[in-house]
Amino acid sequence: MNGIVHVPVPANEPVLDHAPGSAERGALLAELDRLGAQTHELPMTIGGERRIAGGEPFSLVQPHDRHTGLGTVHEATTDDVKQAIAAALEARHDWSRTSFETRSAIFLKAADLLAGPWRARLNAATMLGQSKTAHQAEIDSACELIDFWRFNVHFARQLLDEQPLSVDGVWNRVDYRPLEGFVCAITPFNFTSIAANLPTAPALMGNTVVWKPSPTQQLSAQLTMELLEAAGLPPGVVNLVTGRGHALSEVGITDPDLAGIHFTGSSRTFRHLWRSVAENLERYRTFPRVVGETGGKNFVLAHPSADSDVLRTALVRGAFEYQGQKCSSASRLYVAASTWRTLESDLVAEADALPMGDVRDLTNFLGAVIDATAYQRLADVVTRADADPLLHRLTNRRPDDRDGWFVPPTIYRSDDPTHDMFVTEHFGPILAVWVYDDDRFDDVIGLVDRTSPYGLTGAIVAGDRVALEHAARELRDAAGNLYLNDKPTGAVVGQQPFGGARASGTNDKAGTLGHLLRWVSPRTIKETFVPPTEYRYPYMTPEE
Repeated sequence: MNGIVHVPVPANEPVLDHAPGSAERGALLAELDRLGAQTHELPMTIGGERRIAGGEPFSLVQPHDRHTGLGTVHEATTDDVKQAIAAALEARHDWSRTSFETRSAIFLKAADLLAGPWRARLNAATMLGQSKTAHQAEIDSACELIDFWRFNVHFARQLLDEQPLSVDGVWNRVDYRPLEGFVCAITPFNFTSIAANLPTAPALMGNTVVWKPSPTQQLSAQLTMELLEAAGLPPGVVNLVTGRGHALSEVGITDPDLAGIHFTGSSRTFRHLWRSVAENLERYRTFPRVVGETGGKNFVLAHPSADSDVLRTALVRGAFEYQGQKCSSASRLYVAASTWRTLESDLVAEADALPMGDVRDLTNFLGAVIDATAYQRLADVVTRADADPLLHRLTNRRPDDRDGWFVPPTIYRSDDPTHDMFVTEHFGPILAVWVYDDDRFDDVIGLVDRTSPYGLTGAIVAGDRVALEHAARELRDAAGNLYLNDKPTGAVVGQQPFGGARASGTNDKAGTLGHLLRWVSPRTIKETFVPPTEYRYPYMTPEE
């Protein structure tokens, strides 16, 4: 087409509240019933074709109702992964030459489909498979994913507009090519939006992708794949392989055509992937881009001037929403003694009273942790902590897996701020508290900065503006996302670009122009209109 195309100006998708009697509540409940009544066979998608992987099957259940089956997944084999890579490489030729306008239209249509007829379906799948409440599913699998797709198109257009200067007789321009090869997207269970953004952000920029979602997110991943196809995504652009990822590590990460890894998950797994790339550098046709967002041991620092009600709400939401299974969840609190005296009883009482249970009951604030492995790991943490003389349990409820994998909000106080409870990420609803003397605020800032290896999110709560700005300045490197008088969770695309450094990842900030730049390989083109025909320069002319 001829024309300078301007893409629609994005705005954040409004969050629906699912209040009693609302249309969205009725639609969601109907989808929960419909999807929950089925046992889903969850296949791979390779080159646009549905296939059952060749490895062993395993079952998925609803975490909050672990005796109810949800679906069956098969482990991908090395042959399955090789076929997915071949499909991605075959699709690359046409997709990389598809116009930006066409690629954008597909993802903008996907966003509109999700905002409309697919909204309740994907929210319900996220609730059933990942045990999110209606609100947590709405802000994730609906709003954040819609925002990713719309804002990515907007930022990609800005990137394409970035062109070099030209001088008289010369036209300089930059061609933002996709990476040469395929991108491997390895995605987590805890956010449907992140799981969808990791393959589609590179795809928007012209790349083709092999996508390995978390097995426990497979239902919403499958529906995301179907949604993208309904929006017009061509076969082979995104190829979904199932299972735990062993085959992908064996043949995908070592493939000579690997052009990039897009990862969200644990720091340990990310280090393993990076190590594998380093060990195979001689094999690759190019240096693979490695982009990752990993764990966090996120802090809340409360000044003596902190408002106790603000702090309590920030902690309840920031530490316990979605069972603490957000990489941004608060897990260590440093609080002034005077503030703690007014906070402790109300915080503990509220944590013990938070409604927890089946997420299909919309009165619940909490669901279950994702699977038996996560439950057992967290139950072991609680058992060890309860026996530790350096920790004092403040809350009363205990883990219970009779019906589902329920780990209640759990708070420990310690007089040792270097205890492992302040250092190690547990990825669950466990909060460690250290109470400091009011006059030691400056000392505590340094303690917050150096205690944990992570650098993802943090929050400072203070009514004293000077103290607030002083702490923010001194903790500049401690968090990629810092929140002032708020919880350290809930980043919104286009408002708070998300990501951290240190052991928390490469801090490439998903949903930004800079993040999209990681998925292109710019080519500079210089065109000279009237090129010279003589090699000599004027300075070479002899003196007369």
